[in-house]
Amino acid sequence: MRITVNGKQEDIKLARPTIADLLTQYSLQEKTVIIEANGEIIPKESLSSTHLKEGDRLEIVQFVGGG
Repeated sequence: MRITVNGKQEDIKLARPTIADLLTQYSLQEKTVIIEANGEIIPKESLSSTHLKEGDRLEIVQFVGGG
């Protein structure tokens, strides 16, 4: 399946992928991130129940601390 993540097309090879699966694939499951899927912010508690489909557009914003 092909989706767009942060403006870049990606081929996802997961049987029935969820946003949580995608975060695990990118090693972001333990990070603080905000996910926007097709223009809508996805609540953290919905990440494992929100399935991806062909053509989805996601923006993943990760917070980075520093001083």
